Amino acid sequence: MKRKLIIPLIVLAFCSGCCTNSENNKKDSGITAKTAPREHVLTAGDQAKLTPDQVISELKEGNKHFTGNTLTLNNFPEQIKKSVDAQFPEAVILSCMDSRVPPEYIFDKSIGDLFVIRVAGNIINQDILGSMEYACKESGAKLIIVMGHQHCGAVKAAIEDIKLGNITGLLQKIRPAIEKSASFQGEKSYKNEEYLSLVCLNNVVASMSEIKTRSPILKEMSDKGEIRIVGALYELNTGIVKFLE
Repeated sequence: MKRKLIIPLIVLAFCSGCCTNSENNKKDSGITAKTAPREHVLTAGDQAKLTPDQVISELKEGNKHFTGNTLTLNNFPEQIKKSVDAQFPEAVILSCMDSRVPPEYIFDKSIGDLFVIRVAGNIINQDILGSMEYACKESGAKLIIVMGHQHCGAVKAAIEDIKLGNITGLLQKIRPAIEKSASFQGEKSYKNEEYLSLVCLNNVVASMSEIKTRSPILKEMSDKGEIRIVGALYELNTGIVKFLE
């Protein structure tokens, strides 16, 4: 009789432990901070109501979700269905291709929210400018963010003046940032974190300047206040995005 009573008690204890662990896992993941999964995708009406400053504020809040581990739970299959016929993203993000810098996660965004352009060193070329013009002039995006990041490998390679195949030409586009950092007092080496950070910053500023210089369309939209072109730096060690105000 004693053995028969022990088995249900063990099962009950096991199930209770599973439930407790499951709840703890949800709390650890931040899932409990949200209710039902998000199904909504941005519509033309949503996009039209947004201002560039509102988009910046929203992205800053999204970054807080990311660093606080409270990312929005999304219903991806439903969002896929709702975004098939059209898209109305709120911003364009030009970021480095670095695998540690995923813009959608960093800003707590999902399907249909962002145009994301990724290239080593977040540099500017004609194809990227054309993509930005399409995103803003034709598709209504309100904001362009050029986002560099801490310990950028492309910037390090440019400082080292590496010559290797097609990489050589790409790195030449980072040279203006190095030249702009010439007045730095100290060791001008990628191993010097202070110098590397300065070049990364100047590289973002240089890309922002190129957008306005080389794209009359985007400059005009910016001058009219239809869009904003801003810079940002992502910290690998904290997950925080710092906007260049």
